[in-house]
Amino acid sequence: MTSSDEDEDLKRAIQLSLQASQQEVINLDSDSETTTDDSPDQDAAKSEEVQQLESAVPAPAMGIPGLDRKAMEQERLLRRKRKASISPPPVRKSAKMLEAGDRPFMSTPENRSYSGTPTFASETKLPYINGAVKKTWAFGHARDNDIKLEEVLEKKHLALAVLSSFQWDVEWLLSKISTRSTQLVFVMQADTDEVKAQYRRETAAMPNLRLCFPSMEGQINCMHSKLMLLSYPTHLRIVVPTANLVPYDWGETGVMENTVFLIDLPRLPDDTPTPEEDNLTDFGKDLLYFLRAMGLDQSISNSTRRFDFSATNDLAFVHTVGGAHHGDANEPWRRTGYCGLGRAITNLGLATSRPIEIDYVTSSVGSLNIGFLSMLHLAAQGDDGLTEHSWRTQTKKDSKAQAARTAFEAQTENSFRVFYPSEETVKASTGGPENAGTICFQPKWWTSPTFPTKVLRDCKSRRRGLLMHNKIIFAREKESSSPEDRPPRGSKAWVYVGSANCSESAWGRLVKDKGSKGVKLNCRNWECGVVVPLRRAWAMGMCEVSRSDGGGKEGLEMFRGVLPIPMEYPGEVYGGDRKPWFYGDGRG
Repeated sequence: MTSSDEDEDLKRAIQLSLQASQQEVINLDSDSETTTDDSPDQDAAKSEEVQQLESAVPAPAMGIPGLDRKAMEQERLLRRKRKASISPPPVRKSAKMLEAGDRPFMSTPENRSYSGTPTFASETKLPYINGAVKKTWAFGHARDNDIKLEEVLEKKHLALAVLSSFQWDVEWLLSKISTRSTQLVFVMQADTDEVKAQYRRETAAMPNLRLCFPSMEGQINCMHSKLMLLSYPTHLRIVVPTANLVPYDWGETGVMENTVFLIDLPRLPDDTPTPEEDNLTDFGKDLLYFLRAMGLDQSISNSTRRFDFSATNDLAFVHTVGGAHHGDANEPWRRTGYCGLGRAITNLGLATSRPIEIDYVTSSVGSLNIGFLSMLHLAAQGDDGLTEHSWRTQTKKDSKAQAARTAFEAQTENSFRVFYPSEETVKASTGGPENAGTICFQPKWWTSPTFPTKVLRDCKSRRRGLLMHNKIIFAREKESSSPEDRPPRGSKAWVYVGSANCSESAWGRLVKDKGSKGVKLNCRNWECGVVVPLRRAWAMGMCEVSRSDGGGKEGLEMFRGVLPIPMEYPGEVYGGDRKPWFYGDGRG
């Protein structure tokens, strides 16, 4: 390549970058407003995550966050110049975006930096074949059952990666991946066709990258899900973190912590027929349902079936698919949002009519009321959403139903706790208020007469000084004082780890469908997570607590074999001078 050719390439790259900069500022937090059938308040209808982050987080730079097109183009040209001095120039690949179907997904790649039978899995067992939940590493803290992003990705052997996130630092992310040998699919929020076109222009020089844009039509405000599908020659690693793809969420600044679920699924032998989707576990079926809903190419979901899902038999993949979901008893509204959570709990055999205790760790608190918490409470017991909907929409006075609703709401208020940091906790943290922009709550919701202030607890990390971006639900049957009424060994206890905060935006709302006279589920966010039953850890001997008599340690200690408990428990009650952290506090 001549010097003039390089100059022309760089000039074209700069021109494209300038064209992109002339577009309107790209804010990955939507500012559209919609309403639902039951919620005429437009401000409440906007996704809570979107509302709060619009004010709490500085507007992102032009185009894809963290992607400096000019610098990347200069680096690419320098690499080509160096290569030309010692070897013939490579065949030039088209810089256009790869279209769906250009390459098989999750097939063993050819011409990688390694060859022959890989030693990665042939000499060692897959590290997460039974699944694991870990806390993210944090700079300045001792390592203990934690994990770094590099350890999740294991880039030396990573062939293909599908990555979904709400916030991105693309340049930082690409430093963790061998971009020459790894094919990439980024699942990103783009509200308009113009934004999609801009993102495609900005990544056009990366032939290994494809982009996927889930629907943002209608009431959808936020593509908030966090998911990784990492394909290696011997296995598929499924990762569901609470962290976005930014350095502070993965501990590199030593101010924030998150939680990560991951599991390794072995690749099926070549001579094994690809299983039909109906023969997959419920986890596998719901994962594929979500991949298709996001708009990923069919080849992705098809090739996902080339891995052994049997280890997920006692797990559930739960999700919220953005939009309105209609239908009869067997239709989509039962598969997603809080209705889908209730379905998953039932399918796992965890449904119960006994009282349960719920502790919800969240980094964002929505416009809560006791009705919403009762809705989640019922879902955690295996309800499909119809019980609370019938209470809320009954037109005739039904004293029996009203009494049941009142009693259940009182039970919810006494057994449901939401962990969110106080102003004091944030100010005393290592990073301080300037690093708490993704921890969101609005004063108007806290002071609302319908906000259930009794349920809120101060969320303090067990790793002193760290703030949390976790979204975790701990649910278990309530202990009984009567020995004969205690749950037996293997009682119905589980944890959720995922992207869903404690908000209606994250879980949806079941309303009347005026067209069909039935019901529909309105969902403003895209979310995903995993439910892990406590009995799974017991079966693998991971828990120290013996529950043969239904007893055991109080609080959350029974979950220690499932995941690291991130917060101090039981947490301090709000009141007096203690008030929640509001996103505007401590800011100029």
